[in-house]
Amino acid sequence: MTIALNKKYEYPVLSLLNLTIKVGDQALVDKVTFDIHKGEIFALVGESGSGKSLTSLAIMRLLPQALRITQGSIELQQQNLFMLSEAQMQSLRGKKVAMIFQEPMTSLNPVMTVGSQVSEVLRVHLKLSAKAAKLKVIDLFNEVGIPQAEQRVNWYPHQLSGGQKQRVMIAMALACEPDLLIADEPTTALDVTIQAQVLQLLKKIRDQRQLSILFITHDMGVVNEMADTIAVMKQGKLVELAHKERFFAHPRHSYTQKLLQDAIPKMQPKQLSGGQPLLVLNDLKVHFPIKKGIFQRTVGYVKAVDGVDLAIPKGQTLALVGESGSGKSTIGQAILNLVRSTSGEVTFYHDAEDCVVMNKLSDRAMRPLRKKVQVIFQDPFSALNPRMTIAEIIREGMSSLQVGPKSKAEQYERIEALLIQVGLLPEHMQRYPHEFSGGQRQRIGIARALAVEPELIICDEPTSALDVSVRAQVLTLLHDLQLQYGISYLFITHDLSIVPTIAHRVAVMQQGKIVEQGDVEQVMRDPQHEYTRTLLASAPELVRNALQVAQVA
Repeated sequence: MTIALNKKYEYPVLSLLNLTIKVGDQALVDKVTFDIHKGEIFALVGESGSGKSLTSLAIMRLLPQALRITQGSIELQQQNLFMLSEAQMQSLRGKKVAMIFQEPMTSLNPVMTVGSQVSEVLRVHLKLSAKAAKLKVIDLFNEVGIPQAEQRVNWYPHQLSGGQKQRVMIAMALACEPDLLIADEPTTALDVTIQAQVLQLLKKIRDQRQLSILFITHDMGVVNEMADTIAVMKQGKLVELAHKERFFAHPRHSYTQKLLQDAIPKMQPKQLSGGQPLLVLNDLKVHFPIKKGIFQRTVGYVKAVDGVDLAIPKGQTLALVGESGSGKSTIGQAILNLVRSTSGEVTFYHDAEDCVVMNKLSDRAMRPLRKKVQVIFQDPFSALNPRMTIAEIIREGMSSLQVGPKSKAEQYERIEALLIQVGLLPEHMQRYPHEFSGGQRQRIGIARALAVEPELIICDEPTSALDVSVRAQVLTLLHDLQLQYGISYLFITHDLSIVPTIAHRVAVMQQGKIVEQGDVEQVMRDPQHEYTRTLLASAPELVRNALQVAQVA
């Protein structure tokens, strides 16, 4: 597919012509053609499996051996990359074209200081001395906004925050002043405020250096913030290519229209926020001791949760919003007694007359309540045993908590019905987790939680790793199950665009404390706390505008 665009840039830095990548006879990337010009941010958009990342790996000549390029060419500054030897290609990587990845922690060596990792690039490509390389690294760290750069060049990756690690990856990619930067989902794992900072940094560096950027993402809000030109991939094919203004004003392909529709937050129908409480947190505190010295004396405490009051009514959803390290997940773990609270009470109400203080129970006494309170995790793959079939995974909870039918045959009938209910097929029962997509694995996690007939499900960032369309499907499924069974949710997230779609009330958490809570419409329309206003202001413009429209409607 070739579309003529009126370019305001001087010349193509990168040109792809009919790029085709196959495994066997199946085309994973099918005749993809586009140009990226000097100083242009080119967004390549699509769901997992669409061929985005394979296209970027082909540009870097890093495709797995099982895949073959059967057709087409890739030219970097009019040099055909497929005509180069591996040694010649190595000299280009980092120097002419560089790449930053989605998860910086897996891209950084944990036993080397971040400064030595960046200086390694400079010494290999620019032949700088150790002293000159270190000075250059300090300059790069200052350029990408890492505070106290002189000291932090000597830090290890685990000593930096997620946003700082991503800045190190950006500094490494920019070290040799490449002509093209490939950014593969660089903000997906980041909080909304850190995401805004990283996006702003990339745009600033683009402007300063006239750098060309290939920005790979599934987030339409990020695309709207960043891109000059947008290409949409579906099942290996380029289905739409347009300048940003035309793309958002008049999307032509039905798949593009669906991606945009799924990306825009939708306000739930108004429902009463009152009702009988199911779970109440009263002055909950979780403090972790800081120990030092040979005798490991306690010298202080990390106040992960510091005096939190929350209530979740029956059949309703409370969204708990905040950045990484704010204490959101610790609250979920404290409710489940996976971490012990320091003080305060977590009270579960069987009914108006009968309740139990969960965090005062022993592990043995807590066991019967496990079936009442379940959890859905952020990463469904690591939450599923890879050696068990889906049927065995779901049946394990039913058997251990003695819920549902006793006979194995009846249990399998129940599992089959659950899989159908969450949008899977009966034949999926005998498959293993690695045979499913991310969205399907999350549906399996939901089916496992439903199997023991819970009254409350703690959803800990259950959609942060999912594409926008899959995310929309999972949120719709959770909402439908709530209406059908009256389940309550504690929905832990850092993504503000999800909150109106799933929640009735929202609580905003910062540094272990709840700084604001209320009905979703009230908090989104008129935030009272400065931190809440910062979170909303950091959301992509597409999300902010949609929230304003939803509130008016």
